[in-house]
Amino acid sequence: MAMTDSTGSTWRYTWARQQNERRRRAYRTVERAWRRRDDELRRLRALAVGLRGTAAAGAGLPLALSPGEAVLWTMPGAQLVEVRHTAVLPAPDLVVEAEPGPLRHRLPDGVRATDAGIAVVTNRRLVLVGGRGRRDWAYGRMTGLLHDPAAPVTLIQVLDRRQTSGVLLPPGAAAEFRFVLTLAFADAIEQRPAVLAQLDEMIATHAESAPFRPAIATPAQARLSARLPGGRRTVAVAAALTLVVPAVLVESDPPVTPEVAAAATPAPASSRTGRPVPKPNGPSPSPSVVRERRCGAPANPMGYDYCGGEPVRKPDHRVCDWFDCVPQFWAGRGYLVLCRDGAVSLTGGRPKPCAGHDGVRRTVHR
Repeated sequence: MAMTDSTGSTWRYTWARQQNERRRRAYRTVERAWRRRDDELRRLRALAVGLRGTAAAGAGLPLALSPGEAVLWTMPGAQLVEVRHTAVLPAPDLVVEAEPGPLRHRLPDGVRATDAGIAVVTNRRLVLVGGRGRRDWAYGRMTGLLHDPAAPVTLIQVLDRRQTSGVLLPPGAAAEFRFVLTLAFADAIEQRPAVLAQLDEMIATHAESAPFRPAIATPAQARLSARLPGGRRTVAVAAALTLVVPAVLVESDPPVTPEVAAAATPAPASSRTGRPVPKPNGPSPSPSVVRERRCGAPANPMGYDYCGGEPVRKPDHRVCDWFDCVPQFWAGRGYLVLCRDGAVSLTGGRPKPCAGHDGVRRTVHR
């Protein structure tokens, strides 16, 4: 049996159910992305604590290890690359990439592949064992290191070699390689605790951005615009027509000629004595039509509209009683905007406003 309100209507309950489903879908999408990143950060921290390497890990590799050298990571299918025109690379650092972007398997301009083989990261050097020989990059001699942000290429400069060279890895292995290389370089300069501290800070910062569960929409929050076909868009069009049509009618009135004006002027009224009644001094008051200026915005006691003016950066605490707010509305840090799906968000002026709600349609003004 369908639930109804006191008037026997079911549309309010339909609206509430649809709103709650939409909010749950949006929350699950954001929550899954947040949890994937949280799991990745914790995996990297566990790797930073436990990655020590052993000499036995190099068994079967065509590489002779020096005393005390341990293999940390290996990757077949790597390529040796060289730079045609050498430039000075930034000094090696211990920065862990906050959130690596997607990488394309391509060579940057001015870089060419000269060999292919196995990339080996040890606690003392990076080695590429290829078909034409071996290329070593000792951490103690590194003067420059650059990870390409768009391609899985890492370029290295060392003291005993003038030409800049490096490795090209499969895109799926590049992020892991870069992190392990950072750990190996940190060990070489006895700074692994600095990497752990950086990861701890990233985990704590990410925990603060955990999404909140959306508030539950109730039938009492449904507005009449939800009952109309097209919702707020229909209301906005109707409001615009109420402003445009009177103006068109006024502008379309025919010019008034003296004859027409004389015919339209009523004769002065006469009293019972037969004398004309004198007209009152001064212009007669004309009725004024007061229209609320909203440009399609729902009626609200705060005076918010879509017509133009000052953006709303600190909305009234009642805003969600009159507008359809997105989940996690109060977590926004921008100004008030109307999203294309009809909800309002406090993300105007921020990167990716109305994310997950089809982008921005209009700005809310006061």
